[in-house]
Amino acid sequence: MDGLNELKSRYLEAIGNAGDEAALEELRVAAIGKKGEVSLKMRELGKMSPEERQVAGPALNALKDELNTALTAKKAALADAALDARLKTEWLDVTLPGRTGSRAGGSIHPISQVTEEIAAIFADMGFAVAEGPQIETDWYNFDALNIPPHHPARQEFDTFYMHRAEGDNRPPHVLRTHTSPVQIRSMEKQGAPIRVIAPGRVYRSDYDQTHTPMFHQVEGLAIDKNISMANLKWTLEEFCRAFFEVDQVELRFRASHFPFTEPSAEVDLRCSWEGGQLKVGEGDDWMEILGSGMVHPKVLQAAGVDPEEYQGFAFGLGIDRLAMLKYGIPDLRAFFDSDLRWLRHYGFAALDMPTLAGGLSR
Repeated sequence: MDGLNELKSRYLEAIGNAGDEAALEELRVAAIGKKGEVSLKMRELGKMSPEERQVAGPALNALKDELNTALTAKKAALADAALDARLKTEWLDVTLPGRTGSRAGGSIHPISQVTEEIAAIFADMGFAVAEGPQIETDWYNFDALNIPPHHPARQEFDTFYMHRAEGDNRPPHVLRTHTSPVQIRSMEKQGAPIRVIAPGRVYRSDYDQTHTPMFHQVEGLAIDKNISMANLKWTLEEFCRAFFEVDQVELRFRASHFPFTEPSAEVDLRCSWEGGQLKVGEGDDWMEILGSGMVHPKVLQAAGVDPEEYQGFAFGLGIDRLAMLKYGIPDLRAFFDSDLRWLRHYGFAALDMPTLAGGLSR
């Protein structure tokens, strides 16, 4: 193991004089690489006696560590020198605007945009936004809304029921089929009077050009002592006027039946289709856009509100369908395909937040 000091001095001097990283790498391989001089000497430890090994082993390890430290320090010094040289020769104007063409920016999904538009309109009319769980109990999703056990909506071909363990006879949980359970929860929590909208995902077993197993819905609820169908009609007219950004709208109420409202009404919007483009508030056509009615007394009772003192209206709209109508989107299934070309075409700029003063869609 003679000559360790000479070996150390020689490599430390060579490392200090290395002019670039390539030369430094050659020195590393020559010294401590698999066939380097220090590595070869370490292989000789197996031929030594235990006494000799106790002296030579630590010396070789110390030499290897010292050379590694020198190599690392020199590599950092070379990188710093290269950066200094580059900074002296290059000029960078930090005031230049960023390059935007190299990467396309993200966009807001039409469903998110329309949800924000709806929330902005109803906020102007004093409605708060309420949320609830997407996995609901059978009671909140059906019973509290006066939907009887024999109703078709409670059959398994319409509703997604959660798996139950064998022998579990409790009412099952369901993927909520509407956001009406949020109205029940809001009345239980806040009582009356109350004005809320409940946007969110809902689930039904259906799939075609205008239906998907998951879609988005917003429901509205207004409860007070003197609310009537006239208030409902005015609210929906104001909403349609603001959402479709037209001066005049005309709504037609048709008698219908929903278990949770009495009386109930389907609402049609006067419109025309010219060249495949929807025009709201004019023409001779009528298009159904939502269901509505006065909240059934049994629903108020289930939520802990006295129906002898309070009454109110409720309505429900499909967010996806509103987006299709307003922005000319032909197929509902494309909303969930994650096609970047579709998203770039129909998406909205992230900073274009909808406001009634600045315009909902810009």
